[in-house]
Amino acid sequence: MATTKWNIDPTHSEVTFKVKHLMISTVTGKFKVFEGQAETEAEDFKDVKNVEFKADVKSIDTNNEQRDEHLRSGDFFAAEEHADLVFKAAKFDVNSDKLEGELTIKNTTKPVTLDVEFGGVVVDPYGQTKSGMTVSGKISRKEFGLTWDAVTEAGSVVVSDQVRLSAEVQFVKQA
Repeated sequence: MATTKWNIDPTHSEVTFKVKHLMISTVTGKFKVFEGQAETEAEDFKDVKNVEFKADVKSIDTNNEQRDEHLRSGDFFAAEEHADLVFKAAKFDVNSDKLEGELTIKNTTKPVTLDVEFGGVVVDPYGQTKSGMTVSGKISRKEFGLTWDAVTEAGSVVVSDQVRLSAEVQFVKQA
């Protein structure tokens, strides 16, 4: 059986994150430039393997340029030295709701488990076969070397350690 290749359709996908600010509100950000691919043995999206995702750290956008520049700096992502955030998973069973893989940020690689809600496979009006899913999870930013910290005069943490990840992903089958 031939391997089927799938690529993320960036115009129908988004990758976001949420972090508590001052422990009273949440700041949302996104990566505007990303790519990903997966392979399957079947024509549908069952038995997915070789899942790879890469986000361009320089494309980070929190709707505040000063904050975005700080996130690109050495205090956080060090985007000049570490341009990409990368996730790789060897295999994923669409009947499961978990995707296990390795996330690399700033040359630090850690295992992560993400929750997946599989949306199914359809053929669009243009004859392209597409598959969709919602992916979510949580990581500790400090485990990946994003260790900048500050405390207010009242003792509140400025940025939480926990980061919530979310992606709405649509794959398109390659001809």
